[in-house]
Amino acid sequence: MIAVDVGGTETKAALITGTPSHLDRRAQRRRPTRPTGDAVVEDVTALVDDLRAESPAPVDAIGLVVPGMVDERTGTGLYSANLDWRDYPFTERLEAATRTRTAFGHDVRAGGLAELRLGNAQDLRNAVIMPIGTGIAAALVIDNRVTDAPGEIGHVDVGHPDPCGCGQTGCVEARAGSAAIARRYAQRTNTEVKGAAEVAQRLRAGDPDASIVWQEAVDALARGILLVASLLGPEAVVLGGGLALAGPLLTDPLGRRLDELVTFQRRPELRLAALGDEAGCLGAALLAIDMVEET
Repeated sequence: MIAVDVGGTETKAALITGTPSHLDRRAQRRRPTRPTGDAVVEDVTALVDDLRAESPAPVDAIGLVVPGMVDERTGTGLYSANLDWRDYPFTERLEAATRTRTAFGHDVRAGGLAELRLGNAQDLRNAVIMPIGTGIAAALVIDNRVTDAPGEIGHVDVGHPDPCGCGQTGCVEARAGSAAIARRYAQRTNTEVKGAAEVAQRLRAGDPDASIVWQEAVDALARGILLVASLLGPEAVVLGGGLALAGPLLTDPLGRRLDELVTFQRRPELRLAALGDEAGCLGAALLAIDMVEET
């Protein structure tokens, strides 16, 4: 399989062999994401050609996952707030360009599938798997199955006045997304930073502006999780993506803020995802394997 995970800033691709219970990465490639459907197909085709040349056997299928709203049945990217497409026929265009069968899905749901089968959600029956990157979404696991629900928790209004790229104000993503954390820190300090990871470093060093931005992000995340807890009552929320690499720097204050906000809701356990930024690619490979096995 060639698995491709199109992110808001970077596209990751991997040549993968194996079964649904064990996957091996043979080769990997990364490149910046260009924000149109045509550009994505062009770049993914180049990645596929590059990885196909390294494959010791014919490639059975491609797994492609993208952010935003998707129709997995028709292979269509319906809308992305961070990337420039609407109703784009990804499966049709990529299969035409590569002459290879393509399984198509949502990046977060695919990553959730990988965590459920291979990672830190294997023992959970009902859970929310939430990667935090440029955008924020959630894979909803109910009765040990990743549902088809959109899970766009990043665009839940949690009451702050900041605008979001989706056109709303108050979105979780507008304060807790990795790009938003870096942007808000730069706005407060007139100092450019390379991302949320640098804000976290400054927080560890005692920077008061970093502390304010971080606490605002934690509050937005906690309020988003509280909404999910009210509606679904999950056993756990599994946090992934780049921001989760902060580990206890994120989970400790997030847990405390949840404790302050929870009244009647079941307080979900907070876990860190096991698969890191590889979850989307591994999930794309699982979608491709499932498609091949079904036929």
